[in-house]
Amino acid sequence: MPIAKRVLLAMGDIKLAHSVFAMPFAVLGAFLVAPHLDDQLGDQQIDWSKFAPMLGLIIVCMVFARNWAMLVNRVADAKIDAANPRTTRRAFASGALSMRDGYLFLAFNAIAFLITCSLFGVFFGNWLPSMLGLPVLIWIGFYSFTKRFTWLCHVFLGGALAASPIAAGIAVGPDALSSTPAIFAIAGMVLCWVGGFDIIYALQDLEYDQDVGLLSIPSRFGWKRAIWLSRLLHVLAFVCVTIAWNIEPRFGVLFGVAIALIGAILIYEHFILARQGKAGISMAFFTLNGIVSVILGTAGCIDLLIN
Repeated sequence: MPIAKRVLLAMGDIKLAHSVFAMPFAVLGAFLVAPHLDDQLGDQQIDWSKFAPMLGLIIVCMVFARNWAMLVNRVADAKIDAANPRTTRRAFASGALSMRDGYLFLAFNAIAFLITCSLFGVFFGNWLPSMLGLPVLIWIGFYSFTKRFTWLCHVFLGGALAASPIAAGIAVGPDALSSTPAIFAIAGMVLCWVGGFDIIYALQDLEYDQDVGLLSIPSRFGWKRAIWLSRLLHVLAFVCVTIAWNIEPRFGVLFGVAIALIGAILIYEHFILARQGKAGISMAFFTLNGIVSVILGTAGCIDLLIN
């Protein structure tokens, strides 16, 4: 198979569109600590000559990091996926891509990520991203193995995505991070929100996971309790983002409206799940949660630009 076709097959298998879950929060984290200049009126304005290339590097880093994490998941779970009727057609599980392909793609994305991280040092004198690049790859790849030993695997996934606003903040303004506590509240929101909707996603494999001994909140506690734990995590996510709104003075009315909207969306998400069961998982998992991240990230960035 030509290399271009193999790359396209791998990209389709790891669902690049799902980057929508973490990317807006990385961008929001970058905006929270963006470098500023005083204009003639004494107002603080973003120094776009520095911030624009930083933002571009962050986006590139996010793509390579997510590719790496998802490829780890597909390669590590190839045998598990092959035995699961829902996932048996995935590229590595079906044999459409070989393990050798997987290792090559993993190496490429890891190296590309680390090189991109080093550019923050080369161009901006910030070597922290380069120093932290390898630990970040280990952390975000670790999630794929957690369901083998803990039903808290959903929290590990939430933690992997929650690193995105903090990592972006470190890349753009490490000195400003300690004076921007809202970024940690945003990270807490992402952790709880992702953990909550990953529980919903895992409901699809409840019986299979129980049969083969894989651990998840649905396989450990059953459908009904899993849904309640997902609801609890989403309540905590709402609390965290509300805290971020209250402690960051630059977040204004627009961000507050966005919080109200995502609260309504999360309620609707659980309403769909309660009414439709498994048939509602696709809508509840991807569509609505993609809307949540885009609304919140966009509203937050706009507020930071105008306030």
